[in-house]
Amino acid sequence: MVPTLGVVLRQSREVRGLSAVDASRTAGISAAYLSKLENDAVKKPSPQILHSLSEALSVPYADLMRLTGYRVPSEPVVDPAIAVAVALFADLTDDERDELIEYLAWYRARRAKRASRGG
Repeated sequence: MVPTLGVVLRQSREVRGLSAVDASRTAGISAAYLSKLENDAVKKPSPQILHSLSEALSVPYADLMRLTGYRVPSEPVVDPAIAVAVALFADLTDDERDELIEYLAWYRARRAKRASRGG
């Protein structure tokens, strides 16, 4: 399932440890507007706003454009969920990456164990 723009913005902000106020200041928008965006109350923000958010949150501009339904010419079509995941975790340290991989292995093993028990 492709995440919404709001989900991507909130996750990007949280992964980078930014408060809504800090992220909105960096993007040059109000915290109230960022809140509306994160709650998907704004369906089609302007490309300028998306560009500012892209820079503030280190998420590829083209991915934000695609998520809001804008056409992005002459770029290969990439699954937006994958592109966003790559952007969210592009600045992981080696230790953070190793911890996430370890957690994912544990999580998958737990799910498999539950599935084998029928619950």
